[in-house]
Amino acid sequence: MSERFDVLFEGMPEEKALMYLRADPEKLDNPVDKYMAATKLAACHSERSLDGLIEAVGLNPENLINRITRRKALEALGRRKDKKSLPHLFNALCFDDEPSVINAIDSIAQIGEPLTDEQCNQLIGAIDSSDAQKRCVIQAHTRLRLTTGRHRITALEQDENPLVSGAACAYAAQVFGEVEKLTQVVQQLTDPIAGRRRSAVIDLGDAGDASALQHLVSCPVSMPLRAKSAFHLADPKKTGVISEPHSLLLEQLLRDNPANLALQPDWICEPSVSTIEKNLQHRDEGKQYGGALSLIRMQKPQQIEAIEKIQAKYWSDYGANYLLTSIVGLERVHEHSDLIRTALAETLPQYTKSRVAAAWACLSLNLSDQTDLLREIQAESKWIPLRWSCERVLQQLS
Repeated sequence: MSERFDVLFEGMPEEKALMYLRADPEKLDNPVDKYMAATKLAACHSERSLDGLIEAVGLNPENLINRITRRKALEALGRRKDKKSLPHLFNALCFDDEPSVINAIDSIAQIGEPLTDEQCNQLIGAIDSSDAQKRCVIQAHTRLRLTTGRHRITALEQDENPLVSGAACAYAAQVFGEVEKLTQVVQQLTDPIAGRRRSAVIDLGDAGDASALQHLVSCPVSMPLRAKSAFHLADPKKTGVISEPHSLLLEQLLRDNPANLALQPDWICEPSVSTIEKNLQHRDEGKQYGGALSLIRMQKPQQIEAIEKIQAKYWSDYGANYLLTSIVGLERVHEHSDLIRTALAETLPQYTKSRVAAAWACLSLNLSDQTDLLREIQAESKWIPLRWSCERVLQQLS
């Protein structure tokens, strides 16, 4: 989803980005510009910018800024999807900087080119590392549908770390059709630990079994993460054609009603503004949704007042912004319909998910005056969940 944030770097011309990328970080007024430049070049298309990123893979990692820049360059090469960078990405598998190795593996998978036998051996060889790197190697095999690592990956299906075992089961389902192994991944969607829930959402998307779509709808993790896996399951070839049963599930996921999520009882706080605010600020989305559900369960007068108070303090927080926007739509709080218009018009990338909530709120509140803006977003948005939401809402508003 990093493409949603490309707008942040539009003010840095390609020529300047290349200059920063090749500069000595100790001579830059703002050394951070060096690795920001690598991220900028991920969205460029010229041969010289590609060569600049490849050159950055060879930066001396003794300098911290260089090391971070190298990581960003490896990540950017995945987005460029040019097979010319593959030899350099495979060379990076030997780096002693694990984040760089993981970024290189991810980029190899994103490029998606057929691999030679030697490259397959190099890739599976990288599995002898930390659990984070093991998971990444398995994911690459799944996404590239490589059969060569079967023996090594099958042995990890019962690993004590569910982030490793879940990825291994997704590999078995995607590459060998062993979908029965996804049962333990589905169970992980309700794990008390947020990281395990998030990894299970990703694994089910990788596994490619569309029957898992129904389970993603109720998983208490962020809507964008679930949406990414869900749209992949509903339309794996990106044809734009989604069956009506799948569309109904996607709509339920994107409307994102906390009352339909599998929340732990202790995530749902007491219905006071102060405790709801604390939950909305929590790092675990389960707690955030628990706070949102408490706000939904309030009596209407108290609810309207609480939304106003929380909005005044936390509207700039993109997590709280999203949940408040969603609640106004779900609860049909016409008294705060101005928040929906504001959220729908917001173009800063960190508020993109709020625009999804605002689109559905336009339907709930029958805000027909937003039709032109909905059409504009549908035509211009690059993010599928937002574009699809606007299309679906426009169909039902007309």
